[in-house]
Amino acid sequence: MLAVIEGFSVVWLVILVGWFVGRRKILGENAQLVLSRLSFFVASPALLVETLGRAELATVFSEPLLVAALSAVITGGAFMIIVKFLLKRSLAESLLAAMSSSTANAANLGIPIAAYVLGDAALIAPVLVFQLAFYTPFYLLLLDSLTSGHRATPGRVVLQIFRNPMIVGTVVGLVLAATGWRLPNLVAEPIHLIGGAAIPAILIAFGMSLGASKPLAASDGRRTDILLATGFKLVIHPCVAFLLAYFALGMSGPALFAVVVAAALPAAQNVYVTAQRYQVGVTVAKDTVLVTTVLAIPAMFAVAFLLG
Repeated sequence: MLAVIEGFSVVWLVILVGWFVGRRKILGENAQLVLSRLSFFVASPALLVETLGRAELATVFSEPLLVAALSAVITGGAFMIIVKFLLKRSLAESLLAAMSSSTANAANLGIPIAAYVLGDAALIAPVLVFQLAFYTPFYLLLLDSLTSGHRATPGRVVLQIFRNPMIVGTVVGLVLAATGWRLPNLVAEPIHLIGGAAIPAILIAFGMSLGASKPLAASDGRRTDILLATGFKLVIHPCVAFLLAYFALGMSGPALFAVVVAAALPAAQNVYVTAQRYQVGVTVAKDTVLVTTVLAIPAMFAVAFLLG
């Protein structure tokens, strides 16, 4: 568990740098938005091409992928219903809230946790592939349709796919993984360098946002949404994963522990980047990422204790 704490510490230190830069206004007034857009339009697509292009699809498309997919869909769908019909939020904001409650930080936290706690970094690959290749693109398509003001016809959906760099990066990465093709070094090296900027840009932009407002501020009017999203992400999501894995698929031992730990990861920072991109649900995304990242370590200790 010391490795888990170390992984979280690295993330928090980068976020702290972003907070300091934002408080001092070192990069100017619009730096947070620029960094978010840099990550969404440039760095993250490159990271997707590199990450998915190396994935072993034969081992990814197995029972852990089914647990990751169903647990995320059930958790996000249930929370979306609550936000939409009980809290009376807009459909676009409800979608962002659903993402916040069910999208795990599988990259910059999931990979080190899988390596040091579960003993194999490949165990996080099903969550990564599902979220990057299917779950996040699905939300992006819906948000594109809702925020563009146009009806989602088949032609517009295809156009949105090719206009959205995150989805394009996902498709290219999956094609590379499925065919076994490897990009020439002249192309692969720039993609590697650009993709390396994605996570630092996300974390620094996120840290800068913390200086602009206090988390769980009553004036934002979204405290209930944030607390419920946190509960769904750290409690409901891993519970659903356990029920599906244990009772529906008969998983046990290390395999069961791995899928539950993956579900107990905090909300992913790219949810905040998505909220910034579409300018909807920003407060809920930002604060849910913050609170779940703080509480994720005790949540994982609880999973280890209960399943140990």
